Amino acid sequence: MSLAITSLNSGSNGNCYYIGNEHEAVLVDAGISCRETETRMRRLGLSMRKVKAIFVSHEHSDHIKGIPVLARKYKLPVYITTDTLYRSRMELSGVEVLSFTGYESVQVGGLSVTGFPKFHDAADPHSFVVEGNGVTIGVFTDIGTPCDHVIRHFQQCHAAFLETNYDDGMLEQSYYPYYLKRRISGNHGHMSNKQALELFVAHKPAFMSHVFLSHLSKDNNCPKLAKSLFDTCADGTEVVVASRFEETAVYHIRSQGDIFGRTLSVADITPAGEQLSLF
Repeated sequence: MSLAITSLNSGSNGNCYYIGNEHEAVLVDAGISCRETETRMRRLGLSMRKVKAIFVSHEHSDHIKGIPVLARKYKLPVYITTDTLYRSRMELSGVEVLSFTGYESVQVGGLSVTGFPKFHDAADPHSFVVEGNGVTIGVFTDIGTPCDHVIRHFQQCHAAFLETNYDDGMLEQSYYPYYLKRRISGNHGHMSNKQALELFVAHKPAFMSHVFLSHLSKDNNCPKLAKSLFDTCADGTEVVVASRFEETAVYHIRSQGDIFGRTLSVADITPAGEQLSLF
């Protein structure tokens, strides 16, 4: 028994993560268009009809801009906190909008989804773990600094989408204005390669089979650099870069004692079109 996971897109141009079992799936955030979401899932052999809910981490546009059309078209409930909904200004008439509370699990068929608070410059930001078939998947992005909530949940995961937004040196030398550099590197901004690697090395459980380096900056990071840092400390965990330009393959994550596997797809060999970056 396993959970199937993929990053449909990861970066400041849009974020969307798919996690599902054999019967149902959820999306964590939907920051790319409905059409692009459908296209990428079709290339992976995944069906939108299997998706039963969207969970929203926070109100920034790269996490929510695809939600209104996607939720209406597929009649998907949207789980979002009251403060995040207010700040998002999304027009969700005709959509079932459901509030969730940190540390209270939401059951979606055979999947259990739990949100928990984190540090980020948003109204009420949450990260998520999704559990099913004895497997736990974490989505840990848009985090200024890894607090106890993040650490505790990371230690439970068989696989995790982990933010590696920027390289310290590249950010410092970038053309960004001072205020934006401070915002990104602050305690309510984004997590650097160094911060993420420290979390990974100190708190990675022995049974974590995959880590997906996520939300990489187009200007202030390099996928090869980030992957090389983690590869040296992986200790048996497969390191995958979640692209800002295309979907990853579908990975089937199994609990300890099973053989970890992955499904190859055209995403492994066919790049998608380049998209614009916000930062």
